[in-house]
This record gives sequence, C-alpha cells and structure tokens, in this order.
Amino acid sequence: MTQAGSPRVFAWDVVGLVARLGLTAVWLLSGFEKASDPRETVVAVRSYELLPESLVSTVAAALPYLEISLGVLLVLGFATRLAAVLSAVLLLVFIGGVISAAARGLLIDCGCFGGGGQLQPGQQPSYTLEILRDIGFLALAGYLIWRPDTPLSVDRFVRLRADAAAAATDDETVE
Repeated sequence: MTQAGSPRVFAWDVVGLVARLGLTAVWLLSGFEKASDPRETVVAVRSYELLPESLVSTVAAALPYLEISLGVLLVLGFATRLAAVLSAVLLLVFIGGVISAAARGLLIDCGCFGGGGQLQPGQQPSYTLEILRDIGFLALAGYLIWRPDTPLSVDRFVRLRADAAAAATDDETVE
C-alpha cells in the first residue's frame, strides 16, 4: 500500500496533473479555434459527409462550446472523471470520423484545431498522424478515468475536506 507523500504517489500525481492539463490544452485550443470561425467549423463538419445537412450547423455550433466546457472542467479539476469520460467518447467519435473519411477516400483536413474541409489539389491527408494523435489524447482521458484525483483540483480539495470532516466525526465518536 502506498502512503500519501510517498515518491510513488507523487509520481502518479505528476502524471495525473500533466494528463489533466494536457487534455485541458487540447480542448481549450481546439474549442476556441473553432468558436472563432463558426463558418469554417461548419465546413469541417460537413466535409466528413456523415451527418444529414439538417444537423451539420447544429453540431458545428455546439462542438466548440462542448470542447471549451470540457477544458474548463479539466483545468479546474472539477468532475474530472466525468470530463474524462466525455472526452474519451468525443475522441472516439473523432477517431471514427477520421477512419471513416480515410476508408471512403475523402481528401479532407480533419478540422481538429480549426480549419477543415476539402484539401487543395496535390495536398495529401494526414489521417494516420491524426488518428495516432487522438489515440494519445484518448490515453490521457483514460488515465484520468482511472485516476481522476489530481493535484491542484477542486475534486481533491473536496475529497480532502470530506476526509477531514469524517476524521473529525470519528474522533468525536471515539471520545
């Protein structure tokens, strides 16, 4: 059993903090980039040719704010496991979309961090790198699902306060 303050717990805490802040950066950067150019986000969503046209604008309008919301939850470390689960689901959807585009021979920019749409003649898609990158992000989300309690987080603050209150209650019942 590891003790709080041990080198092993410290290492896990560092990994958790890096995972949480890394995923925070991904969602905030991509969300703000998409929100800054809503028309381009519509083009990117449409280029995958997966949604009926009636849903393209709605998904393109909601996606940046979902990403920003996930980033805010993660930077605060609030509901970290929930944010990580939602991140994993969204990343799996993104990976599936890129795989689908590649399998159908579409020549598009993923639009992952803004931009998107059809590639210019002569440009080649970078689907393999996009999938590998998203699998890396998925690994960060997976770590946070497994171990959501990270330093400098609301979750940890609440847990420590609850532990202290429980210990105080235990001490009162012993006396």
